[in-house]
Amino acid sequence: MSVMENSRIPQEAPSAPSGGSNTPIRMEATTVDFFYGDFQALKNISLPLYDRQITAMIGPSGCGKSTFLRTLNRMNDLIDGSRLTGSIRLDGQDIYASDVDPYELRRRVGMVFQRPNPFPKSIYDNIAFGPRIHGTKNKTELDELVERCLHQAALWDEVKDKLKQSALALSGGQQQRLCIARALATQPEVILMDEPASALDPNSTHHIEQLMLELKTSYTIVIVTHNMQQAARVSDKTAFFYKGYLQEFGLTEQIFNDPQDKETKDYIHGRFG
Repeated sequence: MSVMENSRIPQEAPSAPSGGSNTPIRMEATTVDFFYGDFQALKNISLPLYDRQITAMIGPSGCGKSTFLRTLNRMNDLIDGSRLTGSIRLDGQDIYASDVDPYELRRRVGMVFQRPNPFPKSIYDNIAFGPRIHGTKNKTELDELVERCLHQAALWDEVKDKLKQSALALSGGQQQRLCIARALATQPEVILMDEPASALDPNSTHHIEQLMLELKTSYTIVIVTHNMQQAARVSDKTAFFYKGYLQEFGLTEQIFNDPQDKETKDYIHGRFG
């Protein structure tokens, strides 16, 4: 009998697939519950995130995937009444331990949001902002860092002659790539992306997807997406969230071609969501 037929949700998290030969786990959630006040948004989530791979989180609206994404760099700390139980570890360290500085954590775990949100500053200053906050003042170092990050974000050739111009003058797709470059500037280990292409046109979406594939050679990437085709194109692993639970997790090819859970199959095939 299915979950939708009897409202039964599995109480044990799906077993994790291997990351591949000798692929280390960069971050790992273990039996995570998360609450907004009295409302439980996440239930018993255990999920490994493998180094230099892309993990896509899919599921219907309100299923907990964006909430979970924000637990990975403690963005939910900013919400009054929120609390987490269980553990989330980065390189083996519990990121919710009392001695962890959330600001340093967010340097190591960068985030790109659904809509481009460049600062109302120049292109150069958008990227230099984070490094300056963390103590980099030398102009030569900043110049090199800005150029490197814009190259990584596949934006350098388009903006190299207008670094002092406002970032707000860029197109939507360029602004989102600038936000990715800004996230890279603090030299993170993990990059979180919450619907990074949902507000973009198809051509810009293609640029962002190609960029993700290039960046995964150096970074662990976690994306939330409603776009099934996007998840299938770019991710190595896919996690299906449903009603606050991690319903199924596996290799992307397996999740899309041979899901083991009926609700996963129904969602993949567009029967709900």
